[in-house]
Amino acid sequence: MSRRPLTVGIIANPASGRDVRRLTANAGLFSSTDKVSVIQRLLAAFGATGIEQVLMPTDMIGMAAAVLKNSHSRQARSSHWPALEFLDLTLRQTVEDTRRAARLMAEREVALIAVLGGDGTHKAVAAEVGDIPLLTLSTGTNNAFPELREATSAGLAGGLYACGRIPDEIGLRRNKRLLVCDAARGLREVALVDVAVSPLRFVGARAISRAQDLAEVFVTFAEPQSIGLSALCGLWFPVSRQAPGGAWMRLDPQSPEALLVPLAPGLLQGCGVLAAGPLEPGVAHGLSLSAGTLALDGEREIEFNAHDRPTVTLDAGGPLSIDVNAVLTYAAQQRLLAIGREHPQHPLNLQEDTPGE
Repeated sequence: MSRRPLTVGIIANPASGRDVRRLTANAGLFSSTDKVSVIQRLLAAFGATGIEQVLMPTDMIGMAAAVLKNSHSRQARSSHWPALEFLDLTLRQTVEDTRRAARLMAEREVALIAVLGGDGTHKAVAAEVGDIPLLTLSTGTNNAFPELREATSAGLAGGLYACGRIPDEIGLRRNKRLLVCDAARGLREVALVDVAVSPLRFVGARAISRAQDLAEVFVTFAEPQSIGLSALCGLWFPVSRQAPGGAWMRLDPQSPEALLVPLAPGLLQGCGVLAAGPLEPGVAHGLSLSAGTLALDGEREIEFNAHDRPTVTLDAGGPLSIDVNAVLTYAAQQRLLAIGREHPQHPLNLQEDTPGE
């Protein structure tokens, strides 16, 4: 029986970093060319660490086609890119494309999935893959869950972990999440970063970008340098990713206390603060409004009325992600990336030289 190749997945959201918030806030776009470059840097790092195969979805803006074309280049051969396999998907240009790709990768039992996107993209992938670790890369508009880092270093960390050279207790981080539930409606949705309560009655334009459209925010973590809704708590009642609890904040435009917040790149608004406090794990919280909409990780998705009873609960059982800093620190301590003569089994030493064209 032949051995299965060591396989990882890459999911890049074609639409991430291109939504209306970037246009209205004068922020730069994250183009398809930029994403292709990120993918190619990942492939070089994966190949250098011993990954043999990468699964990717197709897309309708040419990213997969560009990667495939470039995989035949001298640079790709000299970098020993893994073999590429493109998933057979019926594309709808919706979040279902991301979910379907994630499910197919889970069925193939990939060692990890590198995700290029914002909070919403990571949430969609995490909902489908159970405990398959995510290598998170920020290419969206509001990026609190995926940390901003260079793809080459992230790829080295992901490749080392996927190849079994990093202990789970060092390489993996269990993330928190928020559960939005309403038993009477059969509702159970998940957010990785924040749930915002808005007085707006209809989903409509999904992104929240105005302070007056916010009444309440719940967060899993809130860092002072964040952009987006979690920045509200991050600049008033910060809580770290590693802390067991989260935070909540109630807002009112008429409050005498106000906070200047970056709700999107380049978009600063004053938000009236009524109160804030810690969010304890496992405690279900009702909402301050009787009707409105709920935004999960920045996108309004759920409408509720006076007869509904949605609650928000902080839960410790969120997705696993690669702790890039911890992995690379361990790699340095153990000399895992050494490629001298005294390390003959390193993947780079096992590759044959690529002949010139």
